[in-house]
Amino acid sequence: MSIWTRIADALSALTQGEGLTVVFDKLRGVQNTPEKSVAFTIAVIALGAKMAKADGQVTRDEVTAFRRIFSIPEAEEENAARVFNLARQDVAGFDAYARKIAAMFRPEGEKLCADDRNTLIDLLEGLFQIALADGDFHPAEDEFLREVARIFGLDEGCYRMMRSRFVEGAPRDPYDVLGIERGATMDEARAAWRQAVKDSHPDAMIARGVPAEAVKLAERRLIAINAAWDEISGRRAA
Repeated sequence: MSIWTRIADALSALTQGEGLTVVFDKLRGVQNTPEKSVAFTIAVIALGAKMAKADGQVTRDEVTAFRRIFSIPEAEEENAARVFNLARQDVAGFDAYARKIAAMFRPEGEKLCADDRNTLIDLLEGLFQIALADGDFHPAEDEFLREVARIFGLDEGCYRMMRSRFVEGAPRDPYDVLGIERGATMDEARAAWRQAVKDSHPDAMIARGVPAEAVKLAERRLIAINAAWDEISGRRAA
């Protein structure tokens, strides 16, 4: 059963007038990978819809933006579009969505574990790629994503790390890209680089809930991570 069929099943459980927040509640705390993948995919599409400039319909450009992240067969576009339109028509604000999504991956009262933190980072990086699909990064998108990161429990340093990986023209300190302090030793930088590469491996991403259809999320991240390591190691060798 494809992930899009499982998403269609999740949406079919909605009764008249219910929004996607109900789906988020039903998927809260799921542990099996297939359902975590459904939760991840719906979350990216729903928050992407809230970030998009709503015009009432899913445009071809928006579908193209999601295809940068997910492999969407033509026959499944309708299911992806339904999630997108449900989110845009819902009166709930993006912050309500973000809180529901955070609760799916971080049970109330529990500390954010490493895997769940990485899942939320994966999700936010997907939103960065959607924001940048038109070749520009607007201040409103920056504000939106920074607030989503805050609600997810990701600190400013983590947000700066992601922004530096994806946004052309943003301050791109290689230490920010690896998420380490500028005074870090060579051993610390190497360890951060290796861990970042490990966390970006497709098997690791799938294990924490990123659908196989979206593992290409890591492609741009890995380019930035390896470039940051090359720059730091090159500076030290000079």
